[in-house]
Amino acid sequence: MSIDLHAHWRPAELIDALRQRENEPRVFINENGEEVYKARNGEQNIKQAFDDVKVRLKEMDRQGITTAVLSLLSEFTWIERLPISEALPLVKLYNNSISNLSKAHDGRFVGLCALPLADVDEAAKEFERAMALSGIVGAQVPGNAFLTYKEADAFRPVINIAHKKKAAVLIHFAPMPGDAWPRVPKGTDNARRRMGTLDMQASLSANNVTLTMTDILDPYPNATMILHNLGGNIPFEIERMDHRCLLDTPDEELPSKRFRKANVFFDCNSLGPHAIEAGVRLYGEDRIFFGTDGTEFGGEWTNNALEIANISDDAKEKIRHGNAVRKLSHLATLADFGKAAEKA
Repeated sequence: MSIDLHAHWRPAELIDALRQRENEPRVFINENGEEVYKARNGEQNIKQAFDDVKVRLKEMDRQGITTAVLSLLSEFTWIERLPISEALPLVKLYNNSISNLSKAHDGRFVGLCALPLADVDEAAKEFERAMALSGIVGAQVPGNAFLTYKEADAFRPVINIAHKKKAAVLIHFAPMPGDAWPRVPKGTDNARRRMGTLDMQASLSANNVTLTMTDILDPYPNATMILHNLGGNIPFEIERMDHRCLLDTPDEELPSKRFRKANVFFDCNSLGPHAIEAGVRLYGEDRIFFGTDGTEFGGEWTNNALEIANISDDAKEKIRHGNAVRKLSHLATLADFGKAAEKA
């Protein structure tokens, strides 16, 4: 049985609110008579988006997932980058709806709140408000807020709330307000692979270096900072990083040692067994969570990868649920494993 730390969601209440908007992002009937969601990154048929609770629960039971940690579906994070006067009502609606969903389903769902990103102080205020809601265990924030120390330094008010509340922060590949996006034009060959794999992994690697190779997190030991996709390419590049350190700055602590002991966590969504093995070797089995990426990849891939990965059974159990219980159970009720197993 597993706790899915990376499970995207888009509540029906948010769609209703977006139907009332005249400007993007909004939901409307296009010239073909289809209801679509329109944002800067294109149109999406609204029927493709996930908000059917019964379908999600059935799929979770089939995949052996006891609790899903819900975060805003990526296409809809554009609401966070609106001006504060527009963003704040929408993110509050989303955060309240996730809390209500959690209360209605006995620990099957908990949530990461959305934040109004145009003003970091307002984002911190909403984070603190949301943490008082039932079922909220942290926040999801965009990776572009942590590409370098400079960006991360400006985001300290949000990190501080996570520290105060002993909460989680999932850093997800996405832009901040005003950033050019997507960075790979649609007409580029292999655009999906370049954007959704190469560019994303490079961005996550930069986030990982910022969090691990600087002192940005030193004042916030209680914050559970999480990077998805094993924190980018670092597990595969660490030997080269060590080599460069020995050549350029031999008196510094090796990057591999710093990554091994940093207070940063990772999920293993959509990656294969070899990647999971490399992640465990570098970060340790106590700092990796199970994740599926929710709607797009589903649980089979991650379940199968973890099953055949050449790591101990104890490590697999920690990744599936033990680490999440240790880091999240003080924040919200998680579904009972025994009952969920009987139901599945």
